[in-house]
Amino acid sequence: MAVEQGDRAPDFSLAGTDGETYRLSDALERGPALLVFFKTTCPTCHLTFPYINRLFERYPDGWSVWAVAQDPPAASRAYEAEHGLTYPVLPDVDGYAVSKVYDPPATPTLYLIDGVGTVSLKSHGFSKADLNALSEALAERLGREAVVVAAADDGNPDFKPG
Repeated sequence: MAVEQGDRAPDFSLAGTDGETYRLSDALERGPALLVFFKTTCPTCHLTFPYINRLFERYPDGWSVWAVAQDPPAASRAYEAEHGLTYPVLPDVDGYAVSKVYDPPATPTLYLIDGVGTVSLKSHGFSKADLNALSEALAERLGREAVVVAAADDGNPDFKPG
């Protein structure tokens, strides 16, 4: 059964491309966490990550971003470098254990998990409206002013399915 908005986020740990081990419950002690499930061959993911990077730049602390790769470590590291990901990239290897629990319907799928472990936002594919809603939700949780991260006139489509 897929994890949905309002559900308790299942805890997990994965090794990152940096060799560190990341546990969701540890991240949530510091604040909200955004999980981005993706594949290195996904064109919609390529479109989405510059906006995720922008979110990470605009809200530099008080929360976590984790890119959960449905690819082996070598491919994940190459993607991380190519797309300028400066937050943990976590290859979900060994049978896609985390992906099977969360059961994302497409790539990318984003889960914003609040500090108490509840999925407060879920989005799949590329949606400027969802990315801006994510920015608003983060700003609210972090006590900051919201920024528009996906402008309507930036040359990209408003929506692209994953």
